[in-house]
Amino acid sequence: MSKSEQPSPNAQPQPHRPRAIVYCEANFGAIDGKTANGLVRNSERYEITSVIDSRLAGQDTGTVLDGKPNGIPLCRDLDEAITQATFPPELLIVGVAPTSGLLSPSERGVLLDAMSRGMGIVNGLHEFLNDDPEFAAAAAINNVGISDVRRPRAKVDLRMFSGRILDVTCPRIAVLGTDGAIGKRTTATILTRALNDRGVKAVLVGTGQTSLIQGARHGVALDAIPAQFVTGELEAAVVEAFETDAPDVIIVEGQGAVSHPTYLSSTAVLRGSLPAGVILQHAPARKTISDFPAFPMPTPASEINLIETFADTKVIGLTVNHENMTNAEVSAAIAMYELEIGIPATDALTHPTDRLLDMVFAAFPDLEGAAAIVAT
Repeated sequence: MSKSEQPSPNAQPQPHRPRAIVYCEANFGAIDGKTANGLVRNSERYEITSVIDSRLAGQDTGTVLDGKPNGIPLCRDLDEAITQATFPPELLIVGVAPTSGLLSPSERGVLLDAMSRGMGIVNGLHEFLNDDPEFAAAAAINNVGISDVRRPRAKVDLRMFSGRILDVTCPRIAVLGTDGAIGKRTTATILTRALNDRGVKAVLVGTGQTSLIQGARHGVALDAIPAQFVTGELEAAVVEAFETDAPDVIIVEGQGAVSHPTYLSSTAVLRGSLPAGVILQHAPARKTISDFPAFPMPTPASEINLIETFADTKVIGLTVNHENMTNAEVSAAIAMYELEIGIPATDALTHPTDRLLDMVFAAFPDLEGAAAIVAT
C-alpha cells in the first residue's frame, strides 16, 4: 500500500457489511426483480458481490440497469457467483419479488444449496422461511441464519394509530405512485440523499422489504401488517425517526398506488404519516397496471385528484419513470406534464437532482433556508 493509499490516522473504521449474492434469475432489470435492482443501486447494509441471472451472465448490473458500470457482475448460477467473488460471500439475498410472494421449487433448491455451502438467507417474500420445516432444518444443520424481512412483530406488540404523528413538527413528504414497482423507493432514496448533500437533514422511512434490506434505519413492511394496525405501525416508525434523528424533513416511501386494485398500502402512508406534501411517480410508457393487464394505467391528473381528495395534502411534484422511453420522449413528457398539471416534473434517475430539490424547496421554503444557513 502506497503512502497515499493509507487511511488517515483520524479516519473512523467502517462497519463490516456482510458480503451477499443476490438471486434474481430471469428477472433482473424487470419489474419482479425490483429488490435486486434496488440493491445494486444502493445498499448500506450489505456488500453486493454479484447478481444471479443466467440470461444476462457476463454483463455488468449497472450497465444493464442505468447504462453506467458499477463493478457488480451478473452470473450464470451460484457456482459462478461464488467463484468470481474475491472473498467468500456470507449471504444469499432473495432478489425477486413476484406478485405471489412465494418461491418456486427451483428457487427453493438454489436457496437450500446456498445454505449447504454455509450461506445465510435474507428473504423479503411473504413466505416466511423460518416457518418452513425444510428450511428450518437446513439452517440448523448448516449453522446459518434466515432473516424473514417482512415478518411483522407479534400481534400483541403491534401498534394502533394513536395521533402521536401530530407531535412530529418537521414536514413529511411521501413519494407515491400511479402503480406498483414504478420507482417510488428509488426516487425517495435519491431525494433523501440529495437533501442531505445540500445540508438539509433528511431521514427516509421505508415501507417495503427492499428499503429495509438496503438498510433503512426506520420503517416497516406495510403489506405484511394486519389492516387494523397498518397506520399505527407506520405512525410509530415516523415518530421513531423524528425522535431518534431530529431531522429537518422525513421522506416516506410509498407502496402501490391509491388507485391500485390490489396494493393499498399508499392509503396507510397518507393516514399514518399525514404528509404535508406528496411527490408522484409515473411511468408514461406503461399502458396497463403491472401484473393486471385488464386495468389501464391511471393518468397523473386522476391520481393527484384521488390523493388530494383522500388526504389533506398537496402533490408538489411529478417524477417520471423512463422505462421504455428515449431521452427525447422523457423530456417531452416532462414538459407536457408541467404544462398540463401545473407542477414541476423531472426524472430523478437521469436528470440533475436540482430539479427534484427545487420542487421540495418551493413547497417548503424553510427547508431551503436551512440549506442556505449550512452553506454559509
